[in-house]
Amino acid sequence: MDFQTITVWAGIGLLFFVLTNIAFFDVARKDFGSLPQKALWAIVALIPFIGFVIYFAFGARKGAKKPGF
Repeated sequence: MDFQTITVWAGIGLLFFVLTNIAFFDVARKDFGSLPQKALWAIVALIPFIGFVIYFAFGARKGAKKPGF
């Protein structure tokens, strides 16, 4: 592998890492009504590569922002 290929794959990996963290922290700051519901969305957000897509498509609008965040 050459340097450019490694850089591209590292960038893609970093992008997925950042998006997964954004989804996970969004779950942490929202109220989903019950702890099991929140835990379920946290697990979904941590699924590699597609979890953040599923969370932002279906779960992000279900939670209400907590006061103070």
